[in-house]
Amino acid sequence: MKTVRLTAAQALVRYLSSQFNEDGERFIAGCWAIFGHGNVAGIGEALYSVRDTFPTWRGHNEQTMAHAAIAYAKQLGRRRAMAVTSSIGPGATNMVTAAALAHVNRLPVLLIPGDIFAGRGPDPVLQQVEDFNDGTVSVNDCFKPVSRYFDRITRPEQLLAALPRAMRIMTDPADCGPVTLAMCQDVQAEAFDWPASFFETKTWRQRRPEPDKHELAAAVEAIRTARNPIIVAGGGVHYSGACEALKLFAETLTIPVTETQAGKSALPWDHPLNLGPIGVTGAGSANEVAGKADLVIGVGTRFQDFTTGSWALFKNPDRRILSLNVQPFDGCKHDALPLIADALTGLQALTDGLKGHSFEAPSASLKQGWFAAVDAVTAAPQPDENALPTDMQVIGAVQRAARENTVVMGAAGTMPGELHKLWKAGRPMSYHMEYGYSCMGYEIAAGIGIKMAEPERDVIVMLGDGSYMMANSELATAVTMGIKITVVITDNRGYGCINRLQMATGGAEFNNLFDHSQHVKPSQIDFVAHAGSMGADARKAGAIGELEAALAEARNLEGPAVIVIDTDPYPSTEAGGHWWDVAVPEVSEREQVRAARKIYESNLKAQRAE
Repeated sequence: MKTVRLTAAQALVRYLSSQFNEDGERFIAGCWAIFGHGNVAGIGEALYSVRDTFPTWRGHNEQTMAHAAIAYAKQLGRRRAMAVTSSIGPGATNMVTAAALAHVNRLPVLLIPGDIFAGRGPDPVLQQVEDFNDGTVSVNDCFKPVSRYFDRITRPEQLLAALPRAMRIMTDPADCGPVTLAMCQDVQAEAFDWPASFFETKTWRQRRPEPDKHELAAAVEAIRTARNPIIVAGGGVHYSGACEALKLFAETLTIPVTETQAGKSALPWDHPLNLGPIGVTGAGSANEVAGKADLVIGVGTRFQDFTTGSWALFKNPDRRILSLNVQPFDGCKHDALPLIADALTGLQALTDGLKGHSFEAPSASLKQGWFAAVDAVTAAPQPDENALPTDMQVIGAVQRAARENTVVMGAAGTMPGELHKLWKAGRPMSYHMEYGYSCMGYEIAAGIGIKMAEPERDVIVMLGDGSYMMANSELATAVTMGIKITVVITDNRGYGCINRLQMATGGAEFNNLFDHSQHVKPSQIDFVAHAGSMGADARKAGAIGELEAALAEARNLEGPAVIVIDTDPYPSTEAGGHWWDVAVPEVSEREQVRAARKIYESNLKAQRAE
């Protein structure tokens, strides 16, 4: 057997360099890295040796580097991914949040934290957290519950089994998610005689499971006997490349389509059967039909509480759930009738099995009424108005500035809810929202990942001042890498979204807006100066008209542009939406809380556990 002598780190990099997808592209596009004593000598040296063919990018925080990698994979429909390496200790635990984000959203990323010495000679090594009762534990055990596959590499030859397992997970549509390979730092530098065949080029093809004939027959019968079905399109529609199949299925049977955060843009916003977003941040048109549906057909959705209105949205007492999902865990939730299959093949099979069957089209007035409400709240204010603009008006300005190739994205706070309701997505993957984990600080790093995935796209990042303050350092990375993104910061001087929730549940305004928190001096953060200090083209928009002008000018800039606009923290879109289960205290000295508790208990009665 022909062998090649390499260190474990060199073997890791060489193996990753030889793994391809069915489009002929390297599946792991490269590696984000912040080096420390736990990875600089081993993995760092290995990455240096292939720097011309397997790129290494440097960020400013391990969590946000991983966010960029995750967004890259999401924007490419999981067809490619990135690796991220850190040192041991705090560098590693910084990535745990990103691992959880990828796990919740079913997205591939390869995390390679350094680990303690397998030989234990220098124990306790710098940054090592010692478990008093278990000598095998390191901080990297934190990754276990948030990784689809976890392995600690304590011998070089363990990679012969671990790396194919890692690739299988990241390329499997059912099990897709984050992989953590914790690399003991002494093992990274150890040599082994590797079989040369281990590094031969391999192509990983997307598996497309066909539906079981019995499940398919039951699904066809359920649809055929339904009277008021609806479709809930989730992220799996995008990842399966099933947007056209969804359109054909909906058109063939005249079934209205609603969209989750991950599924938004699966159908163009102006398609007659697209009734818009569903759930807590849903459209009035979609939620009205959902409340009457006797069959809810989920396609590639995990039925998160925001989608289901905490399982109080589907009010028809005869309603059933039909779940087309590649993952049985998701397909069988809430006693659903499962159709375990790839979204594309499943939709095609359903369409073929239901030829000649159709339903009455939804009233056009539902869609017309909803978008009349959208246009009203997103319209530019009158020139003589002196009030602070609303977040909805900011979204309207960005919408008017958007082009056919624009991707709008966000993650947490006000923007996910308002964008889900209001944004008019015209083509697949033009709307990028991380709302499975709702992770503040994802936005700027993710904007970089989106642009790296699709350089031809116009990427607009929308975030509040709270998210910006949590994780803004990758703006400097965008500058140094020449990544062209436009960042719109809405400054409402605190956490406006959660402040509104606090008020809605009867609470007093407390510790969310700066004006209601403990401080000695009022906040006077100059976001324009801050962004400019990192090299971005930064400016302040004093009104919606100035914002539109700044967005137009940003198109011609070479590097990242940042536009800051002050907004009113209190208004939100009143139209649409649905109750969300946020528990209100049973006992309180405040009358407002007691009143909110009564409303809460009333809403609980509509919640269905099955």
